[in-house]
Amino acid sequence: NAEYMGTDFCISALCLAFAPSSSAMSRAHLSVSQLSTICPFLKKYAANATVEALEPFSHMCPVVQQLQNSAEPQKWAVAGKVSCSCYPSGIPADGCASHTAPMSRAAPVSHAVPKVSPQQAQFSAVPAAEKARPVPVPFPAFPRNAAVQNTLKPVSIAPLPEFNLPNYSNIFKGAIDKLHQEGRYRVFINIQREAGNFPTAVRYVDGKRVPVTVWCSNDYLGMGQHPKVVQAGQQAIAEAGAGAGGTRNISGTMNYHVLLEKELADLHKKEAALIFTSGFVANEAALSTIAQLLPGCVIFSDSQNHSSMIQGIKAGRSEKKIFKHNNVQHLEQLLRETDPAAPKLIAFESVYSMSGSIAPIEKICDLAKEYNALTYIDEVHSVGLYGKRGGGIAERDGLLDRLDVVSGTLAKAYGVFGGYIAASSHLVDCVRSFAPGFIFTTSPPPSISAAALASVRHLKESNVERERHQERAATLKRMMVNAGLPVILNNSHIVPVFVGDARKCKAASDLLLTRHNIYVQPINYPTVARGEERLRFTPSPVHTDAMMDHLVSSLKDVWKTLELPSLTQFEERPQPITS
Repeated sequence: NAEYMGTDFCISALCLAFAPSSSAMSRAHLSVSQLSTICPFLKKYAANATVEALEPFSHMCPVVQQLQNSAEPQKWAVAGKVSCSCYPSGIPADGCASHTAPMSRAAPVSHAVPKVSPQQAQFSAVPAAEKARPVPVPFPAFPRNAAVQNTLKPVSIAPLPEFNLPNYSNIFKGAIDKLHQEGRYRVFINIQREAGNFPTAVRYVDGKRVPVTVWCSNDYLGMGQHPKVVQAGQQAIAEAGAGAGGTRNISGTMNYHVLLEKELADLHKKEAALIFTSGFVANEAALSTIAQLLPGCVIFSDSQNHSSMIQGIKAGRSEKKIFKHNNVQHLEQLLRETDPAAPKLIAFESVYSMSGSIAPIEKICDLAKEYNALTYIDEVHSVGLYGKRGGGIAERDGLLDRLDVVSGTLAKAYGVFGGYIAASSHLVDCVRSFAPGFIFTTSPPPSISAAALASVRHLKESNVERERHQERAATLKRMMVNAGLPVILNNSHIVPVFVGDARKCKAASDLLLTRHNIYVQPINYPTVARGEERLRFTPSPVHTDAMMDHLVSSLKDVWKTLELPSLTQFEERPQPITS
C-alpha cells in the first residue's frame, strides 16, 4: 500500500528477529518510541502513536504484538499521571513500583473498548490463538482507524525518471542490417548431396532441383560416401537404434564410443582419447579445463588460431599471450618474458584452414621443452590427410611423441561428425571429469560413432585416398596459376583464391553458383581479417580433370565480370608468413 508503506510490516518481523532478546522485550515495558529504534515502520510513521492506536495491526506485525503484550496490565493515561491495574485510582508521576519501565506521557485515552467499524473488526477481533502466528493479509485492505490515520503520514512516491526503453526488435534488425551493408551477410545454400555421387549435389531453387558441383566441402576425401562408412552407420542403427539415450555419464556410453576412443588414442600414440559432439566443443572444453586446473597458467596462442581455441582460452580465464602467426622468434620472446615458474601452454594448429599454412611444429616443440611448456595442437584439418596412418602433420613429421594434447575432428577427412582430443590418461580423465561441454552434452548417436570408427580404421590402412587428394590439390593450384588467378600458395591441400573485398567476394560466389552451377562459399570477416576476403576451394580425390577445367574457365569469366585482382596484382601486395 503506497500510502502506508505496507512493506515495512514485513521488515518489522526481521527487526524483531534481530532484536537483542525477544524474551527481554516481553518482560520490559517498552514505549512505541523505544521500539521505533528497531522497527523502520514505527520509526518512520508511528513513533508518536499510542499502543491502542496500533492494536489493529498487532496480528500482522510481530513488533506491535510484542509491544501490546508488554503493555499489559499497564494502561497509558494522561500526562503527569498514569493508571495501572496496581493503582486503579491512579499512581504518582514517577510510576508504579511493580512496573519499572518509564511511563508514557501520551494524550488521554479512554480505557473503554473503542468502537470499531465492521471493516475494522475483521482485523482487530482475532482470537488469541490466531495472534500467535502471522496471517497473510492483502496490503490494500489495511484498516483506516482514525487514530492511525492521525499518526501515519502519507508517503509521496517520486515519479520514475524518463528514459527510452530498448526496442529489442530494432536492435536485432540493426545488427543484421549492418552485415548486409558490409556485404558479409551469410546465406545458406539449400543443397542435398547425392549418395555415391560426390562431389555433385542438387540445389533447391523455387521448388526446382538444379545440379551443382560442390567445391567447398570439408569432406576432403569423400569418406562420407564410402561404402564401408555408410554400411557401418546403417548397421549400428539396426543394432542399437538412432540415439545414444543420454550423456556419457547417464546411460549414454556405448561400446561404439569406447572402441572409437581406443582407435583414436592409438592413431596419435597417446594413452587415452575422448570424443565430443564437435571439434569446436572439443577445443573449447579441453583448453578451458586445462587452464582452470593450472593456477597461474599462461597460454601462448597463435594469432590465427581457430575461434574454438580462442573461446576455450577465454573461458579458462588464464593469462594469454598472442604470438605472430607461425613466428617462433616472437613466441620465444614471449616465453622468455614470462615467469619461469608459471605453468605454460602453447596452443596452435598444424594446418590453418583459411590460408593453408603449416605450423613449424618441431621448432615449437623445441621451445616448449626449453621453457617447460605444454603443447596443444589442433590437427582438425590434417587428421586423415597426412601421415602414414592419417595421424596428421605431426605423424608425417615424426613428432607424435613430442605433443602433449592433440585435438581432431571426425567431420572432415573422416567424413562423419564429432571431435576429439588425445593425450595422457590423467589429462583426458580431468577433461572428462571437469569439462561442462562434455559432461552435460548428449553423447554422439551410435550410427555416427560406428561410421567414424569404420572411417578411421580404413584410413589407417589405405593411402590411396591421401595420395590422390594431394595430387588433385597440386593440379588445381597449377591450373589456377597458369590462368593468372590470385592463388594464395601454400604447402597444404587448401586452395584459397584472393579477392580482398567482402561485397565482391559474395558477388563472385553468387555468379559462380547462378551462372556456372559451381558452389563455393565466400570467406569474409570474422573468419578472415577485413581486406583478406577470399574463395576457398577444397579439391577432393573424386574431382575430375573436366570439373577442374570447368572451374578455372568459370573463375576467369567471373574475374573479368567483376574486375577482380589478377595473380600479378595479388603478388605485389605484402604476403603473410605461410610456411
